[in-house]
Amino acid sequence: MTMNKEHEPSVDFLEKEVREDVKNNAYSRPVATRFPPEPNGYLHIGSAYAIHINHSIARKFNGTFNLRLDDTNPVKEESKYAESIQEDVRWLGLNPPVFYGSDYSERYAEAAFVLIRKGKAYVCDLTPEQMTAYRGTLTEPGKDSPFRNRSVEENLRLFEGMKNGDYPASSKVLRAKIDMSSPNINLRDPVLYRIIHAEHYRTGKRWCIYPMYDFAHPIQDWIEGITHSLCSAEFFEHRPLYEWVLREVGAEEPPKQREFGRLNVSGSVTSKRYIRELVEGGYVDGWDDPRLPTLKGLRRRGVTPEGLASFLEAVGVLRQNSTVDSAMLDHFIRRDLKEKAVGVMAVLEPLKVVITNYPEDQTEMLRLKNNENNEALGTREVPFSRELFIEKEDFMEAPAAGFHRLSPGVEVRLKGAYFLKCEHVVKDPATGDVRELHCSYDPETKSGSGFNARKVKSTIHWVSAKHGVTAEVHAYEKLLRDGIQILESGNDWEELVNPDSRIVIKKAVMEPFMRHAEPGAKYQFIRHGYFCLDCGYAADRKRVFNRIVALKDSWKKP
Repeated sequence: MTMNKEHEPSVDFLEKEVREDVKNNAYSRPVATRFPPEPNGYLHIGSAYAIHINHSIARKFNGTFNLRLDDTNPVKEESKYAESIQEDVRWLGLNPPVFYGSDYSERYAEAAFVLIRKGKAYVCDLTPEQMTAYRGTLTEPGKDSPFRNRSVEENLRLFEGMKNGDYPASSKVLRAKIDMSSPNINLRDPVLYRIIHAEHYRTGKRWCIYPMYDFAHPIQDWIEGITHSLCSAEFFEHRPLYEWVLREVGAEEPPKQREFGRLNVSGSVTSKRYIRELVEGGYVDGWDDPRLPTLKGLRRRGVTPEGLASFLEAVGVLRQNSTVDSAMLDHFIRRDLKEKAVGVMAVLEPLKVVITNYPEDQTEMLRLKNNENNEALGTREVPFSRELFIEKEDFMEAPAAGFHRLSPGVEVRLKGAYFLKCEHVVKDPATGDVRELHCSYDPETKSGSGFNARKVKSTIHWVSAKHGVTAEVHAYEKLLRDGIQILESGNDWEELVNPDSRIVIKKAVMEPFMRHAEPGAKYQFIRHGYFCLDCGYAADRKRVFNRIVALKDSWKKP
Protein backbone atom coordinates (compact mmCIF):
# COMPACT_ATOMS: atom_id res chain seq x y z
CA MET A 1 0.00 0.00 0.00
CA THR A 2 1.35 3.43 -0.91
CA MET A 3 1.10 5.97 1.88
CA ASN A 4 -0.56 9.23 0.98
CA LYS A 5 1.97 12.06 1.30
CA GLU A 6 -0.42 13.92 3.58
CA HIS A 7 -0.04 11.12 6.12
CA GLU A 8 3.72 10.59 5.87
CA PRO A 9 5.54 11.30 9.14
CA SER A 10 7.25 14.68 9.07
CA VAL A 11 11.01 14.62 8.60
CA ASP A 12 13.19 17.37 10.04
CA PHE A 13 15.88 19.08 7.98
CA LEU A 14 18.75 17.15 9.58
CA GLU A 15 17.15 13.77 9.05
CA LYS A 16 16.32 14.73 5.48
CA GLU A 17 19.96 15.51 4.72
CA VAL A 18 21.25 12.34 6.36
CA ARG A 19 18.65 10.35 4.44
CA GLU A 20 19.93 11.83 1.18
CA ASP A 21 23.51 10.95 2.09
CA VAL A 22 22.54 7.36 2.85
CA LYS A 23 20.53 7.11 -0.37
CA ASN A 24 23.46 8.44 -2.42
CA ASN A 25 26.07 6.30 -0.61
CA ALA A 26 27.97 9.40 0.44
CA TYR A 27 29.90 7.33 2.97
CA SER A 28 31.30 3.81 2.85
CA ARG A 29 30.65 3.53 6.59
CA PRO A 30 27.42 3.57 8.62
CA VAL A 31 25.95 6.83 9.90
CA ALA A 32 27.94 7.89 12.95
CA THR A 33 27.27 10.77 15.34
CA ARG A 34 28.75 11.92 18.64
CA PHE A 35 28.29 14.21 21.62
CA PRO A 36 31.60 16.00 22.46
CA PRO A 37 31.36 17.98 25.72
CA GLU A 38 34.38 19.60 27.34
CA PRO A 39 34.79 18.25 30.90
CA ASN A 40 34.91 21.69 32.52
CA GLY A 41 31.40 21.72 34.02
CA TYR A 42 28.18 19.76 34.31
CA LEU A 43 25.66 18.88 31.61
CA HIS A 44 22.36 20.76 31.40
CA ILE A 45 19.08 20.45 29.52
CA GLY A 46 20.65 22.04 26.42
CA SER A 47 23.28 19.29 26.52
CA ALA A 48 20.53 16.68 26.77
CA TYR A 49 18.94 18.22 23.68
CA ALA A 50 22.18 17.87 21.70
CA ILE A 51 22.58 14.30 22.94
CA HIS A 52 18.99 13.52 21.93
CA ILE A 53 19.42 14.87 18.40
CA ASN A 54 22.71 13.09 17.75
CA HIS A 55 21.56 9.81 19.26
CA SER A 56 18.18 9.92 17.47
CA ILE A 57 19.81 10.39 14.06
CA ALA A 58 22.16 7.47 14.66
CA ARG A 59 19.32 5.26 15.89
CA LYS A 60 17.04 6.05 12.94
CA PHE A 61 19.71 4.95 10.48
CA ASN A 62 21.02 1.96 12.47
CA GLY A 63 24.26 3.83 12.97
CA THR A 64 26.56 4.49 15.90
CA PHE A 65 26.67 7.19 18.56
CA ASN A 66 29.54 7.87 20.90
CA LEU A 67 30.47 10.15 23.77
CA ARG A 68 33.72 12.06 23.40
CA LEU A 69 35.29 14.05 26.21
CA ASP A 70 36.93 16.96 24.40
CA ASP A 71 39.66 17.37 27.00
CA THR A 72 42.29 19.48 25.25
CA ASN A 73 42.57 22.35 27.75
CA PRO A 74 44.30 21.26 30.98
CA VAL A 75 43.62 24.58 32.72
CA LYS A 76 39.84 24.14 32.89
CA GLU A 77 39.21 20.39 32.83
CA GLU A 78 38.95 17.95 35.73
CA SER A 79 38.28 14.26 36.17
CA LYS A 80 35.21 15.00 38.35
CA TYR A 81 33.54 16.64 35.38
CA ALA A 82 34.47 13.77 33.05
CA GLU A 83 32.98 11.26 35.49
CA SER A 84 29.87 13.37 36.04
CA ILE A 85 29.22 13.70 32.30
CA GLN A 86 29.36 9.94 31.86
CA GLU A 87 27.05 9.44 34.84
CA ASP A 88 24.53 11.93 33.40
CA VAL A 89 24.57 10.26 29.98
CA ARG A 90 23.87 6.90 31.62
CA TRP A 91 21.03 8.51 33.60
CA LEU A 92 19.50 9.53 30.27
CA GLY A 93 19.36 5.81 29.46
CA LEU A 94 22.33 5.67 27.10
CA ASN A 95 25.56 3.70 27.36
CA PRO A 96 27.67 4.81 24.39
CA PRO A 97 31.37 4.05 23.92
CA VAL A 98 33.51 6.78 25.49
CA PHE A 99 36.47 8.44 23.77
CA TYR A 100 38.87 11.11 24.99
CA GLY A 101 40.24 13.90 22.85
CA SER A 102 43.46 13.76 24.88
CA ASP A 103 44.13 10.29 23.44
CA TYR A 104 44.64 11.84 20.00
CA SER A 105 47.43 14.25 20.94
CA GLU A 106 49.95 12.60 18.60
CA ARG A 107 47.46 12.76 15.74
CA TYR A 108 46.89 16.50 16.25
CA ALA A 109 50.62 17.14 16.19
CA GLU A 110 51.04 15.02 13.04
CA ALA A 111 48.26 17.01 11.35
CA ALA A 112 49.95 20.26 12.39
CA PHE A 113 53.24 19.15 10.81
CA VAL A 114 51.33 18.26 7.62
CA LEU A 115 49.91 21.78 7.43
CA ILE A 116 53.32 23.38 8.09
CA ARG A 117 54.97 21.31 5.33
CA LYS A 118 52.22 22.36 2.93
CA GLY A 119 52.81 26.00 3.77
CA LYS A 120 49.34 26.17 5.36
CA ALA A 121 50.42 26.95 8.92
CA TYR A 122 53.05 29.12 10.59
CA VAL A 123 54.37 29.91 14.05
CA CYS A 124 53.43 33.43 15.16
CA ASP A 125 55.01 35.48 17.96
CA LEU A 126 52.36 38.19 18.21
CA THR A 127 50.96 38.73 21.69
CA PRO A 128 47.24 38.02 22.18
CA GLU A 129 46.56 41.77 22.22
CA GLN A 130 48.49 42.32 19.00
CA MET A 131 46.74 39.41 17.34
CA THR A 132 43.37 40.90 18.20
CA ALA A 133 44.42 44.24 16.72
CA TYR A 134 45.70 42.57 13.55
CA ARG A 135 42.50 40.56 13.10
CA GLY A 136 40.39 43.51 11.93
CA THR A 137 36.64 43.92 12.40
CA LEU A 138 33.43 42.82 10.75
CA THR A 139 33.71 45.79 8.38
CA GLU A 140 37.50 46.03 8.05
CA PRO A 141 39.90 43.30 6.85
CA GLY A 142 42.73 42.11 9.04
CA LYS A 143 46.40 42.50 8.24
CA ASP A 144 49.11 39.90 7.92
CA SER A 145 51.25 38.97 10.87
CA PRO A 146 54.92 39.94 10.38
CA PHE A 147 55.69 36.24 11.03
CA ARG A 148 53.33 34.95 8.34
CA ASN A 149 56.04 34.42 5.71
CA ARG A 150 58.43 32.39 7.77
CA SER A 151 59.91 29.51 5.80
CA VAL A 152 58.58 25.99 6.12
CA GLU A 153 61.89 24.93 7.68
CA GLU A 154 61.78 27.67 10.30
CA ASN A 155 58.15 26.88 11.16
CA LEU A 156 58.98 23.19 11.52
CA ARG A 157 61.87 24.01 13.86
CA LEU A 158 59.83 26.47 15.92
CA PHE A 159 56.83 24.15 16.25
CA GLU A 160 59.12 21.32 17.28
CA GLY A 161 60.49 23.66 19.95
CA MET A 162 56.97 24.49 21.09
CA LYS A 163 56.24 20.78 21.32
CA ASN A 164 59.42 20.14 23.30
CA GLY A 165 58.69 22.87 25.85
CA ASP A 166 61.43 25.26 24.77
CA TYR A 167 59.24 28.38 25.05
CA PRO A 168 57.17 29.96 27.81
CA ALA A 169 53.38 29.82 27.82
CA SER A 170 51.62 32.12 25.35
CA SER A 171 54.90 33.23 23.76
CA LYS A 172 54.14 31.53 20.46
CA VAL A 173 51.15 29.96 18.70
CA LEU A 174 50.67 27.95 15.54
CA ARG A 175 48.25 29.65 13.15
CA ALA A 176 46.55 28.50 9.99
CA LYS A 177 47.49 30.47 6.87
CA ILE A 178 44.16 31.17 5.20
CA ASP A 179 42.93 34.69 4.41
CA MET A 180 43.27 37.78 6.59
CA SER A 181 40.70 39.61 4.43
CA SER A 182 38.01 36.93 4.65
CA PRO A 183 34.56 38.25 5.59
CA ASN A 184 34.42 35.29 7.98
CA ILE A 185 36.68 36.31 10.86
CA ASN A 186 37.13 32.65 11.80
CA LEU A 187 39.19 32.23 8.62
CA ARG A 188 41.59 35.09 9.36
CA ASP A 189 44.56 32.89 10.20
CA PRO A 190 43.01 31.29 13.29
CA VAL A 191 45.16 29.85 16.08
CA LEU A 192 45.53 26.07 15.85
CA TYR A 193 47.88 25.38 18.78
CA ARG A 194 48.95 27.21 21.93
CA ILE A 195 51.55 26.63 24.65
CA ILE A 196 50.16 25.69 28.08
CA HIS A 197 52.51 24.54 30.83
CA ALA A 198 49.98 22.84 33.08
CA GLU A 199 49.31 19.31 34.25
CA HIS A 200 46.53 17.50 32.40
CA TYR A 201 44.16 15.37 34.47
CA ARG A 202 44.81 12.33 32.23
CA THR A 203 48.14 12.85 30.46
CA GLY A 204 49.98 14.66 33.22
CA LYS A 205 52.91 16.73 31.91
CA ARG A 206 53.38 14.71 28.72
CA TRP A 207 52.30 17.68 26.59
CA CYS A 208 52.83 21.41 26.79
CA ILE A 209 51.08 22.30 23.54
CA TYR A 210 47.35 21.90 23.13
CA PRO A 211 45.14 22.26 20.03
CA MET A 212 42.33 24.78 19.81
CA TYR A 213 38.79 23.43 19.56
CA ASP A 214 38.39 24.39 15.89
CA PHE A 215 41.49 22.36 14.99
CA ALA A 216 40.99 19.40 17.30
CA HIS A 217 37.29 18.91 16.71
CA PRO A 218 37.28 18.03 12.98
CA ILE A 219 40.28 15.74 13.49
CA GLN A 220 38.54 14.00 16.38
CA ASP A 221 35.46 13.43 14.22
CA TRP A 222 37.59 12.10 11.37
CA ILE A 223 39.55 9.70 13.61
CA GLU A 224 36.33 8.27 15.07
CA GLY A 225 34.67 7.82 11.68
CA ILE A 226 31.92 10.34 12.37
CA THR A 227 29.77 10.98 9.30
CA HIS A 228 27.59 13.82 10.60
CA SER A 229 28.93 16.26 13.17
CA LEU A 230 25.71 17.77 14.50
CA CYS A 231 26.20 20.81 16.71
CA SER A 232 24.42 23.94 17.88
CA ALA A 233 23.91 27.03 15.74
CA GLU A 234 26.77 29.12 17.15
CA PHE A 235 29.18 26.85 15.24
CA PHE A 236 27.69 27.73 11.86
CA GLU A 237 30.31 30.42 11.24
CA HIS A 238 32.99 27.89 12.18
CA ARG A 239 31.89 25.36 9.57
CA PRO A 240 34.18 26.71 6.80
CA LEU A 241 37.18 26.29 9.13
CA TYR A 242 36.03 22.77 10.06
CA GLU A 243 35.94 21.90 6.35
CA TRP A 244 39.27 23.64 5.67
CA VAL A 245 41.08 21.59 8.32
CA LEU A 246 39.73 18.30 7.00
CA ARG A 247 40.52 19.20 3.41
CA GLU A 248 44.07 20.34 4.14
CA VAL A 249 45.00 17.32 6.28
CA GLY A 250 43.77 15.05 3.48
CA ALA A 251 40.76 13.48 5.20
CA GLU A 252 38.96 10.98 2.98
CA GLU A 253 35.16 10.95 3.16
CA PRO A 254 35.32 13.84 5.64
CA PRO A 255 32.50 14.27 8.18
CA LYS A 256 29.86 16.90 7.53
CA GLN A 257 29.17 19.56 10.13
CA ARG A 258 25.54 20.61 10.34
CA GLU A 259 23.87 22.85 12.88
CA PHE A 260 20.61 23.05 14.82
CA GLY A 261 19.17 25.73 17.08
CA ARG A 262 20.01 25.89 20.77
CA LEU A 263 17.25 25.02 23.21
CA ASN A 264 16.46 27.47 26.00
CA VAL A 265 13.74 27.11 28.64
CA SER A 266 11.86 30.15 29.95
CA GLY A 267 12.63 31.25 33.48
CA SER A 268 15.98 29.48 33.52
CA VAL A 269 19.50 29.64 32.10
CA THR A 270 21.02 27.05 29.78
CA SER A 271 24.49 28.50 29.46
CA LYS A 272 27.30 26.83 31.37
CA ARG A 273 28.91 30.24 31.92
CA TYR A 274 25.78 31.75 33.48
CA ILE A 275 25.14 28.68 35.60
CA ARG A 276 28.71 28.90 36.88
CA GLU A 277 28.14 32.55 37.85
CA LEU A 278 25.00 31.57 39.77
CA VAL A 279 26.79 28.74 41.56
CA GLU A 280 29.97 30.61 42.39
CA GLY A 281 28.00 33.70 43.43
CA GLY A 282 25.97 31.68 45.95
CA TYR A 283 22.64 32.42 44.27
CA VAL A 284 21.92 28.68 44.14
CA ASP A 285 23.14 25.79 46.29
CA GLY A 286 25.63 24.16 43.93
CA TRP A 287 25.43 22.60 40.46
CA ASP A 288 22.76 20.14 41.59
CA ASP A 289 20.39 22.79 42.97
CA PRO A 290 16.88 21.62 41.94
CA ARG A 291 16.17 25.07 40.47
CA LEU A 292 18.92 24.68 37.89
CA PRO A 293 18.48 23.04 34.47
CA THR A 294 21.63 20.94 34.99
CA LEU A 295 20.93 17.24 34.65
CA LYS A 296 22.09 16.83 38.26
CA GLY A 297 19.65 19.52 39.36
CA LEU A 298 16.79 18.02 37.37
CA ARG A 299 17.53 14.55 38.73
CA ARG A 300 17.65 15.84 42.32
CA ARG A 301 14.38 17.69 41.79
CA GLY A 302 12.83 14.39 40.73
CA VAL A 303 12.54 14.76 36.95
CA THR A 304 12.55 11.37 35.22
CA PRO A 305 14.74 10.68 32.17
CA GLU A 306 11.65 9.32 30.40
CA GLY A 307 9.73 12.56 30.94
CA LEU A 308 12.71 14.59 29.78
CA ALA A 309 13.08 12.42 26.66
CA SER A 310 9.40 12.90 25.78
CA PHE A 311 9.85 16.65 26.12
CA LEU A 312 12.93 16.69 23.87
CA GLU A 313 11.16 14.57 21.28
CA ALA A 314 8.21 16.95 21.28
CA VAL A 315 10.49 19.98 20.84
CA GLY A 316 11.81 18.45 17.63
CA VAL A 317 14.82 19.75 15.73
CA LEU A 318 15.03 23.53 15.92
CA ARG A 319 16.48 25.49 13.02
CA GLN A 320 17.17 28.56 15.14
CA ASN A 321 17.93 29.24 18.78
CA SER A 322 14.58 29.06 20.56
CA THR A 323 13.09 29.43 24.01
CA VAL A 324 10.28 27.08 24.97
CA ASP A 325 7.85 27.60 27.82
CA SER A 326 8.90 25.82 31.01
CA ALA A 327 5.24 24.73 31.26
CA MET A 328 5.91 22.46 28.27
CA LEU A 329 8.67 20.67 30.16
CA ASP A 330 6.41 20.38 33.21
CA HIS A 331 3.65 18.92 31.02
CA PHE A 332 5.78 15.98 29.87
CA ILE A 333 7.23 15.36 33.33
CA ARG A 334 3.71 15.34 34.78
CA ARG A 335 2.46 13.02 32.06
CA ASP A 336 5.27 10.56 32.74
CA LEU A 337 4.66 10.56 36.50
CA LYS A 338 0.89 10.21 36.27
CA GLU A 339 0.87 6.41 36.31
CA LYS A 340 4.20 5.89 38.11
CA ALA A 341 3.89 7.87 41.32
CA VAL A 342 2.23 6.55 44.47
CA GLY A 343 -0.45 8.97 45.65
CA VAL A 344 -0.27 9.86 49.34
CA MET A 345 -1.86 12.38 51.68
CA ALA A 346 0.40 15.18 52.89
CA VAL A 347 -0.73 18.27 54.79
CA LEU A 348 1.58 21.19 54.14
CA GLU A 349 -0.03 23.75 56.50
CA PRO A 350 -1.59 21.67 59.28
CA LEU A 351 -4.78 22.62 61.13
CA LYS A 352 -5.77 20.24 63.91
CA VAL A 353 -9.18 18.55 63.90
CA VAL A 354 -10.63 16.69 66.90
CA ILE A 355 -13.48 14.32 66.05
CA THR A 356 -15.40 14.54 69.30
CA ASN A 357 -17.65 11.51 68.71
CA TYR A 358 -14.84 9.17 67.63
CA PRO A 359 -13.44 6.86 70.37
CA GLU A 360 -10.28 8.30 71.94
CA ASP A 361 -8.31 5.03 72.03
CA GLN A 362 -9.38 3.74 68.60
CA THR A 363 -7.29 3.54 65.43
CA GLU A 364 -8.90 2.33 62.26
CA MET A 365 -6.90 1.13 59.24
CA LEU A 366 -8.35 2.25 55.93
CA ARG A 367 -7.22 0.84 52.58
CA LEU A 368 -6.53 3.34 49.78
CA LYS A 369 -5.36 2.91 46.21
CA ASN A 370 -1.76 3.85 45.54
CA ASN A 371 -2.59 5.28 42.13
CA GLU A 372 -6.03 6.03 40.73
CA ASN A 373 -4.72 5.58 37.18
CA ASN A 374 -2.70 2.41 37.69
CA GLU A 375 -4.21 -0.55 39.54
CA ALA A 376 -0.88 -2.41 39.30
CA LEU A 377 0.60 -0.16 42.00
CA GLY A 378 -1.74 -1.77 44.51
CA THR A 379 -3.05 -0.36 47.78
CA ARG A 380 -1.80 0.72 51.19
CA GLU A 381 -3.21 1.01 54.71
CA VAL A 382 -3.73 4.45 56.22
CA PRO A 383 -4.49 4.92 59.94
CA PHE A 384 -7.54 6.96 60.94
CA SER A 385 -7.96 8.25 64.49
CA ARG A 386 -9.77 10.81 66.64
CA GLU A 387 -7.28 13.62 66.00
CA LEU A 388 -6.36 14.60 62.44
CA PHE A 389 -4.60 17.33 60.52
CA ILE A 390 -6.20 18.98 57.52
CA GLU A 391 -4.95 21.81 55.32
CA LYS A 392 -5.44 25.25 56.84
CA GLU A 393 -6.77 26.45 53.48
CA ASP A 394 -9.51 23.80 53.60
CA PHE A 395 -11.30 25.64 56.38
CA MET A 396 -12.96 29.05 56.30
CA GLU A 397 -14.91 30.34 59.28
CA ALA A 398 -16.87 32.82 57.17
CA PRO A 399 -16.85 31.10 53.76
CA ALA A 400 -16.61 33.27 50.67
CA ALA A 401 -18.90 32.67 47.71
CA GLY A 402 -17.97 29.43 45.96
CA PHE A 403 -16.06 28.00 48.93
CA HIS A 404 -17.35 24.43 49.44
CA ARG A 405 -14.80 22.97 51.83
CA LEU A 406 -15.06 22.83 55.61
CA SER A 407 -16.81 25.63 57.52
CA PRO A 408 -19.06 25.76 60.61
CA GLY A 409 -22.10 23.52 60.13
CA VAL A 410 -20.91 22.30 56.70
CA GLU A 411 -20.12 18.67 55.85
CA VAL A 412 -17.26 17.43 53.69
CA ARG A 413 -15.87 14.00 52.93
CA LEU A 414 -12.50 12.99 54.31
CA LYS A 415 -10.79 11.16 51.45
CA GLY A 416 -11.20 7.42 51.76
CA ALA A 417 -12.92 7.82 55.15
CA TYR A 418 -16.11 9.50 56.45
CA PHE A 419 -18.25 12.60 56.27
CA LEU A 420 -17.03 15.28 58.66
CA LYS A 421 -18.96 18.28 60.03
CA CYS A 422 -17.43 21.27 61.80
CA GLU A 423 -19.24 21.87 65.11
CA HIS A 424 -17.00 24.30 66.99
CA VAL A 425 -13.98 26.53 66.33
CA VAL A 426 -11.31 26.87 69.01
CA LYS A 427 -9.27 30.07 68.81
CA ASP A 428 -6.10 31.34 70.40
CA PRO A 429 -7.30 33.85 72.99
CA ALA A 430 -4.25 36.06 72.46
CA THR A 431 -4.29 36.32 68.65
CA GLY A 432 -7.76 35.21 67.66
CA ASP A 433 -6.27 32.73 65.18
CA VAL A 434 -8.02 29.40 64.66
CA ARG A 435 -6.15 26.83 66.77
CA GLU A 436 -8.22 23.69 66.18
CA LEU A 437 -11.61 22.48 65.03
CA HIS A 438 -14.02 20.28 66.92
CA CYS A 439 -15.96 18.18 64.49
CA SER A 440 -18.27 15.18 64.33
CA TYR A 441 -18.24 12.28 61.90
CA ASP A 442 -21.03 10.06 60.59
CA PRO A 443 -19.99 6.37 60.95
CA GLU A 444 -22.60 5.38 58.31
CA THR A 445 -20.75 7.30 55.58
CA LYS A 446 -17.57 5.26 55.30
CA SER A 447 -16.07 5.27 51.80
CA GLY A 448 -17.03 2.17 49.89
CA SER A 449 -20.11 1.52 52.05
CA GLY A 450 -22.51 2.63 49.33
CA PHE A 451 -23.96 5.42 51.46
CA ASN A 452 -25.81 7.90 49.25
CA ALA A 453 -28.53 9.38 51.49
CA ARG A 454 -26.99 12.82 51.16
CA LYS A 455 -24.24 14.42 49.13
CA VAL A 456 -21.34 16.70 49.99
CA LYS A 457 -19.69 19.18 47.68
CA SER A 458 -16.08 18.61 48.61
CA THR A 459 -13.54 15.94 49.53
CA ILE A 460 -10.46 16.96 51.50
CA HIS A 461 -7.32 15.07 52.45
CA TRP A 462 -6.07 14.53 55.98
CA VAL A 463 -3.40 12.84 58.11
CA SER A 464 -3.77 11.14 61.49
CA ALA A 465 -2.12 13.40 64.08
CA LYS A 466 -1.09 10.39 66.15
CA HIS A 467 0.62 8.60 63.27
CA GLY A 468 1.74 11.38 60.94
CA VAL A 469 5.35 11.85 59.85
CA THR A 470 6.80 15.37 59.80
CA ALA A 471 9.01 16.53 56.96
CA GLU A 472 10.27 19.64 55.20
CA VAL A 473 8.87 20.42 51.75
CA HIS A 474 10.50 22.59 49.09
CA ALA A 475 8.27 24.01 46.38
CA TYR A 476 10.07 25.36 43.34
CA GLU A 477 9.12 28.09 40.90
CA LYS A 478 11.04 29.65 38.00
CA LEU A 479 14.59 30.57 38.93
CA LEU A 480 14.48 33.94 37.15
CA ARG A 481 11.98 36.76 37.45
CA ASP A 482 9.49 37.18 34.61
CA GLY A 483 10.37 39.59 31.84
CA ILE A 484 14.09 39.80 32.61
CA GLN A 485 16.81 40.30 30.02
CA ILE A 486 20.06 38.37 30.40
CA LEU A 487 23.11 40.28 29.19
CA GLU A 488 26.24 38.92 27.51
CA SER A 489 28.16 39.91 30.64
CA GLY A 490 27.78 41.88 33.85
CA ASN A 491 24.44 40.41 34.91
CA ASP A 492 23.15 41.52 38.31
CA TRP A 493 21.91 38.13 39.47
CA GLU A 494 20.67 39.66 42.73
CA GLU A 495 18.07 41.48 40.64
CA LEU A 496 17.43 38.67 38.15
CA VAL A 497 16.88 35.72 40.50
CA ASN A 498 13.29 35.20 41.63
CA PRO A 499 13.26 35.51 45.45
CA ASP A 500 10.37 33.02 45.56
CA SER A 501 12.09 30.43 43.37
CA ARG A 502 12.23 28.14 46.41
CA ILE A 503 9.53 28.13 49.07
CA VAL A 504 10.41 26.17 52.20
CA ILE A 505 7.63 24.57 54.27
CA LYS A 506 9.19 23.49 57.54
CA LYS A 507 6.63 21.21 59.21
CA ALA A 508 4.49 19.37 56.74
CA VAL A 509 2.76 16.23 58.02
CA MET A 510 2.23 13.16 55.89
CA GLU A 511 0.83 9.69 56.35
CA PRO A 512 3.15 7.11 58.00
CA PHE A 513 3.66 5.32 54.68
CA MET A 514 6.20 8.06 53.93
CA ARG A 515 8.42 7.05 56.83
CA HIS A 516 9.96 4.48 54.49
CA ALA A 517 10.31 6.75 51.45
CA GLU A 518 13.49 6.12 49.49
CA PRO A 519 15.65 8.98 48.16
CA GLY A 520 14.63 9.72 44.59
CA ALA A 521 11.30 7.87 44.86
CA LYS A 522 8.37 9.74 43.27
CA TYR A 523 5.04 10.48 44.97
CA GLN A 524 1.92 12.42 44.23
CA PHE A 525 0.91 14.51 47.21
CA ILE A 526 -2.84 14.57 46.69
CA ARG A 527 -3.98 18.02 45.50
CA HIS A 528 -0.43 19.43 45.74
CA GLY A 529 1.60 17.91 42.94
CA TYR A 530 4.41 15.42 42.39
CA PHE A 531 7.28 15.20 44.86
CA CYS A 532 10.41 13.19 45.55
CA LEU A 533 12.59 12.68 48.60
CA ASP A 534 15.69 14.82 48.14
CA CYS A 535 18.83 12.68 48.20
CA GLY A 536 20.94 15.74 49.04
CA TYR A 537 20.04 15.66 52.73
CA ALA A 538 20.68 12.00 53.47
CA ALA A 539 23.92 12.73 55.35
CA ASP A 540 22.06 15.16 57.63
CA ARG A 541 19.30 12.61 58.29
CA LYS A 542 16.91 15.29 57.20
CA ARG A 543 13.69 14.41 55.40
CA VAL A 544 13.11 16.94 52.59
CA PHE A 545 10.67 16.48 49.74
CA ASN A 546 11.09 18.48 46.53
CA ARG A 547 8.13 19.40 44.40
CA ILE A 548 8.83 18.13 40.91
CA VAL A 549 5.80 19.75 39.28
CA ALA A 550 2.44 21.04 40.42
CA LEU A 551 -0.74 19.20 39.43
CA LYS A 552 -2.17 21.98 37.28
CA ASP A 553 -1.10 21.84 33.63
CA SER A 554 -0.85 25.30 32.09
CA TRP A 555 0.80 24.30 28.80
CA LYS A 556 -1.33 24.50 25.68
CA LYS A 557 -0.06 22.47 22.75
CA PRO A 558 0.35 24.73 19.69
